[in-house]
Amino acid sequence: MQWKGRRGSGNVEDRRRVSGAGAGSIGGVGLIAVLLIGYFLGVDVTPLLNDPGAGSSGAPRELTAEDEAAGQFVSVTLADTEEIWTKVFRQQLGQQYRPATLVLFKDATQSGCGGASEATGPFYCPQDRKVYLDTGFFVTLERRLGAKGDFAAAYVVAHEIGHHVQNELGILGKANTMRQRVSEADSNAISVRVELQADCLAGIWAREAAQTLGTIERGDLEEAVNAARQIGDDTLQRNAGQRPMPHTFTHGTSEQRSRWFAIGVKTGQLAACEEALTSDDL
Repeated sequence: MQWKGRRGSGNVEDRRRVSGAGAGSIGGVGLIAVLLIGYFLGVDVTPLLNDPGAGSSGAPRELTAEDEAAGQFVSVTLADTEEIWTKVFRQQLGQQYRPATLVLFKDATQSGCGGASEATGPFYCPQDRKVYLDTGFFVTLERRLGAKGDFAAAYVVAHEIGHHVQNELGILGKANTMRQRVSEADSNAISVRVELQADCLAGIWAREAAQTLGTIERGDLEEAVNAARQIGDDTLQRNAGQRPMPHTFTHGTSEQRSRWFAIGVKTGQLAACEEALTSDDL
């Protein structure tokens, strides 16, 4: 992905220089085990990571060269999503796209939806219309989840912005209301559909990045497809030593996630991604 030296977004809120509640009380294998619980089961394990007596010190924190590069990368990727979704909304919906804010943090921070930490993974909060991301997740994505490459990381950002697109279209609010009225199994099924649509929307972004921006390099799309496969619920559960349990899935299988991303890439149409919410072929 060609991103170095390109324009970044003005909608990045960088909190990384302010120390938050730390994860220092759990180390080594213990920390890894707790993080895996969060990734595999979708559980917020922030309380397990934080020292009960520790809070945000407010002390300034120095950013490494890797931190700075990760921040620039995310900013450029976010700017690309803004340009692309502005165009798609105008051409396909005749509407104006309102961009999200992306919050960069280290260790832990607060969101409009509660606590955010490295253990929760990247997520979108519809209450404050912000994406929360600890760029340390990119290291986990590559080294522990097997999704290598800068475009795999860009796919993660695009997926979360996909949730913002859903929020702008009123889809996310309706889905969350429905989830509160049904059983846990049915709620999980709704969650899967929402996540698969976000994967499809990320595919639309990837298509436009290739055709309109010309920033896609050889192998980039394969990196994104591989990332979608590596974070499928069935693959994550198998890697955790569990037997896949479909009724507990909240994001979709590896096959489903990669397939709906590919549908977005192939069609470039919002209407095609809407089928993820109703299709029986899941």
